[in-house]
Amino acid sequence: MVRLKLTQSFFLLFLVWNLFLAVIPFCISFHLKHRKKLKKWQLIGWSGLWLLFLPNAPYIVTDLIHLQLSDGLLVFVDLVVISSFAIAGLLFYVVSVREMEVIFRENFSKKVRKLFFTTLPFLCGFGIYLGRFLRFNSWDIIQDPASLVVTVVKIFMFPASHWLAWVITVGFGFLLWLVLIGYKKMLNPKKS
Repeated sequence: MVRLKLTQSFFLLFLVWNLFLAVIPFCISFHLKHRKKLKKWQLIGWSGLWLLFLPNAPYIVTDLIHLQLSDGLLVFVDLVVISSFAIAGLLFYVVSVREMEVIFRENFSKKVRKLFFTTLPFLCGFGIYLGRFLRFNSWDIIQDPASLVVTVVKIFMFPASHWLAWVITVGFGFLLWLVLIGYKKMLNPKKS
């Protein structure tokens, strides 16, 4: 609001929408955590929806790219604004993942949990790539599934042609993995 008042510009207002999208997986995990009994198929369905929206939470970090459009001293204001939203998005990410780990511990085998939560940061990294660089949205799985599927298949079939997809996926995957490890150690320093 301060930036809006200073500049009379709605330039960074999209951050509010991005943060709203980041809250969706948190709301889903919160809802699941407080449900008494869920059938396995319900849990799988909710988890799929959760996974579909989860990359939106750390995606906000990529909004730092918009700093290149900031003028003069406004760049410092924009840095604070975008960083605040990015930190909030990362917090929604780690809290939501931790809640889902508890839910999965109660409903799935250790092997399934390990496979899922090991690949999760990299799936989010891939989702971030699809959103930031190819401009897909979470709802494109319903609105334009053919285009999304064709694009994903091409990336997997021709990895050398899509090297940026893999650099972003692995880079963000490791970043998100480190953020989650750091969050866990911060919550329980005795185990580290």
